[in-house]
Amino acid sequence: MDEAAADSFFGVAAAYYAQASVPLLSLGTTEDTSTGWSSHRQKLHSSAAKDLSLRYLLVGRKTTFEITVQCRFLVFEADTGELVTSHQIEVRQIFPKAGWVEMDAMEMLNTVEECITKAIDKLESLGISRDEIKSVGVANQRETTIVWDRKTGLPLHNAIVWLDTRTSDLADEFIDKTESKSKDEFREKTGLPIHPYFSALKLKWLLTEVDEVKEALENGSLMFGTVDTWLIWKLTGVHVTDVSNASRTLLLDLHKRKWSSQLCDFFDLPMEILPEIKSSAEIYGYLLEGPLEGIPIAGCLGDQQAAMVGHQCLQPGDTKNTYGTGTFMLCNVGVKPIISKDGLLTTVGFQFGPDAPVVYALEGSGSIGGNVVRFLRDNFKFIKDASEMEEMSRSVEDTAGVYFVPSFTGLYTPYWDSSARGTILGLTQVSTREHICLAALRAIAFQSAEMIDAIERDLENDTQIKVLKIDGGMIANTLFNEIQADIIGRTIATPKVTEISGWGAAVAGGIGSQQMSLDEFLSQSSEAVRYEPQKNSDWRRQEMSRWKEAVKRSCGWHH
Repeated sequence: MDEAAADSFFGVAAAYYAQASVPLLSLGTTEDTSTGWSSHRQKLHSSAAKDLSLRYLLVGRKTTFEITVQCRFLVFEADTGELVTSHQIEVRQIFPKAGWVEMDAMEMLNTVEECITKAIDKLESLGISRDEIKSVGVANQRETTIVWDRKTGLPLHNAIVWLDTRTSDLADEFIDKTESKSKDEFREKTGLPIHPYFSALKLKWLLTEVDEVKEALENGSLMFGTVDTWLIWKLTGVHVTDVSNASRTLLLDLHKRKWSSQLCDFFDLPMEILPEIKSSAEIYGYLLEGPLEGIPIAGCLGDQQAAMVGHQCLQPGDTKNTYGTGTFMLCNVGVKPIISKDGLLTTVGFQFGPDAPVVYALEGSGSIGGNVVRFLRDNFKFIKDASEMEEMSRSVEDTAGVYFVPSFTGLYTPYWDSSARGTILGLTQVSTREHICLAALRAIAFQSAEMIDAIERDLENDTQIKVLKIDGGMIANTLFNEIQADIIGRTIATPKVTEISGWGAAVAGGIGSQQMSLDEFLSQSSEAVRYEPQKNSDWRRQEMSRWKEAVKRSCGWHH
């Protein structure tokens, strides 16, 4: 996989099941957590399964105005997570202006349907009948915002993608309207800052700037959703989202698991266009047509939460990190949300059934990831292919004092500075492209180290993260994995299942259809290789100090 591949993931997962009774795991270490899962565990059943899931990847192929996205439909062996077969189609990602990122919602849907059809054909060529599939799950790119007309079924504008920054000024306007004049005005309720990243401001922009959206609202036919909602509605006719995706809109009350009338009033957004909130694992509706017609959609997770599930991060303190275009770290914090004091997001991790407790997570969202590899390839021309990064970086012992802060579109956790810009410091006459490439890999690891430090400061009972589970295209670079272990100072574990988000989506579908148990899932080994730190704490402190000084110099640059 291309190291510049992104985290973005939206699609479906289906499964074939054979019944086998297995007791369920009781999650959590606190009394509240274990009691919540104990009361729920008797309601789930178990099975063995072959699971399917569909994945979109930002693959970083460069054109002037667009980047392709991979739509994949993946077939897994449930006992092992082994990939059986797959089908993929490229989809466009469109850049109308600087900072604007869009996708064609109908193109998304059409490629999903085609990938399902082609993958089922491949599955049957292997001797597995489509009739054996019992349920479908959905995983999706989060925050990406779509509006459409209920009467025509057609989108009213291109989808506005999560990393789009067109609403930066709008965010500032709303921050100025708060009583505290702070982006954190609603953090206690939503777990999120007021920021262009989240769906509320994207929806507000559409309602303000697009005439067709205004008309649909006046006619009572306007519908809103993130990618999961759009796909489920088109595939089943049901207007729903799951709680993990709802928690990324800046409109969910985390504590009540309901849309917040206060937030909708503040942003002047009509609540009637929002989807119904469901758990991450239950039957939402049934596929209306195609090779899986009549099969229930029974699971839904945001892509990062799906990776969290795929990594088996089901106990408080379990932490995963996904390296895509950016970097996304999630730490399970149990059934009580922790509101961060260190620039982390509080989000819903998962809810395995309508009567199950909601499990929360702290999330570090980093703007630095595979995008820096793509930058070095496409802009600086240091490499021709992402696979060359490891050999080039290994050719030098260190960076010769070079620090690279590739904050091309600002910094996320823990700084949340949209004015930060990319900076290379410490260049001398002996500096080479090899030093800069190594500095780029180190930058991604420094960012992850800052996220872990922030998470541990927020965690209760002095919980420490001892193992960081990682995934994404970049982990094919073993030097990068070694760098992470040294800079972060923790054991780094890579997964056996490469398509970890797809696997998590498939698991959610199995649980939602009451065909799969958590114990059965947890009985599988999830790790492939572990990397241990080779540097001491003194070295680590010195390097982190220099990195933080470099970050300071990148902040506040763009005005």
